[in-house]
Amino acid sequence: MGRFMSRTSSVEFKNATRIHIGLTTSDLDRAISFYSLLLGTDPVKRRKDYAKFEADDPSVNLSLKAGSIEQASALRGHFGVQVKSTEAVKVAKQRFELVGVVVRNERDTVCCYSLQDKFWVQDPDGNEWEVFVVLDDAKMLHSEPSECCITEEPTSAASCC
Repeated sequence: MGRFMSRTSSVEFKNATRIHIGLTTSDLDRAISFYSLLLGTDPVKRRKDYAKFEADDPSVNLSLKAGSIEQASALRGHFGVQVKSTEAVKVAKQRFELVGVVVRNERDTVCCYSLQDKFWVQDPDGNEWEVFVVLDDAKMLHSEPSECCITEEPTSAASCC
């Protein structure tokens, strides 16, 4: 087994590590539009069959490759962007709403043993993305969201969620 030479990355990023996600997409242009909204930035690299985002916040290297999603490995879950405040959830949600993307809201919902405010969107290939803030610990895995949380903004905490 060979030894690795000590070398440094040719790409700068803020922290010592970051997440990399590589997705195959059936419509590269639509995916670029979606992920530009989700990450709040444009791709750093674009080719006829490829795009790459290198966002600092959230810290992610996301590559998109044009191709048949039937040939790509099946995703059995979802993706998410965790933020630090409900205000950050609101700002991210507004980016989508301003261009007419349908969002699914959840307020004061229990998910993954934590109380969260979040919204959900789907990328052009049907992958589920959540933008969420963890508000507190919870004793259960999940709860069913209130119907009004999914379809509309609540008018008060007592009347919804």
